[in-house]
Amino acid sequence: MARAFVFPGQGSQAVGMGRELAEAFGDARAVFDEVDDALGQKLSALMFEGPDQDLTLTENAQPALMAVSLAVVRVLTKQGGLDIAKSARFVAGHSLGEYSALCAAGTFTLADTARLLKLRGRSMQKAVPVGQGAMAALMGADLDAAQAIAAEAAAETGRVCAAANDNAPGQVVISGDAVAVDRAIAIAATKGFKRAVKLPVSAPFHCPLMQPAADAMAEALARVAMQAPVVPLVANVVARAISDPDEIRARLVEQVCGVVRWRESMLYVKSEGVDTLVELGSGKVLTGLAKRIDKELAGVSVQSPADIESFLKTL
Repeated sequence: MARAFVFPGQGSQAVGMGRELAEAFGDARAVFDEVDDALGQKLSALMFEGPDQDLTLTENAQPALMAVSLAVVRVLTKQGGLDIAKSARFVAGHSLGEYSALCAAGTFTLADTARLLKLRGRSMQKAVPVGQGAMAALMGADLDAAQAIAAEAAAETGRVCAAANDNAPGQVVISGDAVAVDRAIAIAATKGFKRAVKLPVSAPFHCPLMQPAADAMAEALARVAMQAPVVPLVANVVARAISDPDEIRARLVEQVCGVVRWRESMLYVKSEGVDTLVELGSGKVLTGLAKRIDKELAGVSVQSPADIESFLKTL
């Protein structure tokens, strides 16, 4: 079995996430305490108890999802003797999940990762006033079709509209000014695509409107200590493996406005011999996408004490 460890992105958060881990493992509690201390807030209480509208805020959801992923990693490492360098060919993460992946692979410390994601979430939220931006999933469209629809909507409205996430065959997300995204949805309907679904997000991520957030991350990443990851990162914006800290820094900045090329990234790891994606953290979004991307890719979700016990038996 050849594995890649993958880490979820925004949308996988849910009130109660991490609580079972904290109750079962002191190592998980230690991760949540360290993140709380780094941020100067009781993020763990928000994760365990809500309210949902506060957890869903981008500046909270991003470090919270990372905290759960790294709690799973810490337990696997301390309780089960997991060595990521020996157990995985690659790490990858969906959008914010790249930071979780890099923390797991030793590039960033846990405290630095929490602070970077807090800043990233806050900066992305501030870049566009609430209500002015939007995102929508074009069901049935491939990346080329989605980019063509987005370009047509942008040309007609004079506003920003771009492909944001290429998640799986037939599931591409577009992002931009709300008026342009609405126009793209109307255009998609005329071209016979199954449906276009507006997403319940607070900002138009992964499009040029996020440039102020990219600038903020460039400044923050220039100051933070970085090590080469113990296994290569398959980066969202290039869909191939990278290990050089300077390139990782540049790609993380580029990623704020760039396309999350998840489908291509998973096809890349498959081409490199990986047959199993192990999703570490909250939810099962990436596990669900695995089979849609390639029927030969297995997906395994590890988020609960029972999942950890089962997974350790496969090592």
